[in-house]
Amino acid sequence: MRTVTATAAAVTAVLAAGAASVAAGRFASDAALKAPPGRPLPTEPRLTVHGTAAGQITLTRDLAALRPGTYGLSGNGSHAVVGPVLPMAPHAVDTVVRRLERVTQGSLSSGDAVWLTPNLHTGDPGGALGLDHADVDVPGELGILPAWFVPGARRTWVIAVHGLGATREHALNVMGFLHHRRFPVLALAYRGDLGAPRPPDGLNHLGATEWRDLDAAMRYAVRHGAQRVVLLGWSTGAAMALRAAAGSGLRERVSGLVLDSPVLDWRTTLRALAAARHTPGALLPLAVRAAEGRTGLQSGAGDPAAAAADRLRVPTLIVHGPDDVVAPWGPSRRLAARRPDLVTLHTVADAPHGAMWNAGPAAYEEALRRFLTPLM
Repeated sequence: MRTVTATAAAVTAVLAAGAASVAAGRFASDAALKAPPGRPLPTEPRLTVHGTAAGQITLTRDLAALRPGTYGLSGNGSHAVVGPVLPMAPHAVDTVVRRLERVTQGSLSSGDAVWLTPNLHTGDPGGALGLDHADVDVPGELGILPAWFVPGARRTWVIAVHGLGATREHALNVMGFLHHRRFPVLALAYRGDLGAPRPPDGLNHLGATEWRDLDAAMRYAVRHGAQRVVLLGWSTGAAMALRAAAGSGLRERVSGLVLDSPVLDWRTTLRALAAARHTPGALLPLAVRAAEGRTGLQSGAGDPAAAAADRLRVPTLIVHGPDDVVAPWGPSRRLAARRPDLVTLHTVADAPHGAMWNAGPAAYEEALRRFLTPLM
């Protein structure tokens, strides 16, 4: 009897441990599969405001706070724009002083918790940039997808899609540049975004299903006069662009791709976000398996860069850098090396995921100008 009882207890313990492992894997995978639009990814540290003065803001000293470039600074109910670190300002051991360009929403006070964001602008193209635009409805497979359309004289449209933790406001960073060059721009909100349909399972599929919303945007563009389209995507939006260029029934209309911080290996991205949530290393494989089971994503045995290279058919600009911990740039480098006939790699140092423009707007826009000029 004791043997039976001991065996039952052991089986129960094993089953409980298995259930706990499954639950832990699901929770860890949530860092990517349930990343809320407009909220910081777990890799982005929270900073504290230590004070503001005329044209200056003092923040917690952190590697993030020392990044070069211009960023949005978001908090709960606030948004500001901060420029570079001010080397001549008095810095304490635990603080850093950056230029405070403007406060665009709410107010900043000492003690506020904030984080850096690639989004310099809030609102729509009219309120943020003074651009004429229309709020349009794109028919998608799950329902109506809201989008901003900024008209231009050219027959090549740029369709912009954001990535993890972002919203279509991300496209405002480059919308003025594109408008100045007379490109019509369509900035899309897709499944899971505010105002867009909810995915049936409530999960982000890291581009694997979302690309069909980009396909719907391509169809909208062609119906409204676009002869060709350039797909511009950040992060998982770049993954959507790659899939759409290969799988859309309108792929012959795609004249080029711009991939900023592309998620080419979703497994690495999921592990990075799960690890940033302090998931123990031993549980990271469980997070990948949980994501496969919940979404149908496939890990595959080969190099994802090689798979992307095999599908590539159009000129492609990749903008990426070595400091991206969410989507490490190794696959981008391998993709560029495999397809030098089609791929231009513009390397950006000291830039986090999705913020290649922020680290050096002038150099980014020059690379974009050189790439787009033959596609006009």
